[in-house]
Amino acid sequence: MADFDLSQIMQQAQQMREQMEYLQKGLADQSVEGSAGGGMVKVTMSGTQEVKTVEIDPSVLSEDREMLQDLITAAVNNAIEKSKALAQEQLGSMLPPGMMPGGMPNL
Repeated sequence: MADFDLSQIMQQAQQMREQMEYLQKGLADQSVEGSAGGGMVKVTMSGTQEVKTVEIDPSVLSEDREMLQDLITAAVNNAIEKSKALAQEQLGSMLPPGMMPGGMPNL
């Protein structure tokens, strides 16, 4: 039976943790854009799912309130999907299959 070098395993774990933190910080500096209604509502979000901007085409303001709310909701959800895809692309190679980046479902 092979001997395990615990200090080497701990060192590798620390290096992986540092690499994950570095990549996660990089996600905060990247942006994705979600949109709805053919671009009438646009949401810019960081790779860590922080909403940065919401743009609403002036023509939508004359529509009913419910439609505008639906468009904003759809644009935010679209941006979240893109943000998750970005995080998966950058962090996914370091994780076991099926595990979300950061170990949290909201990252």
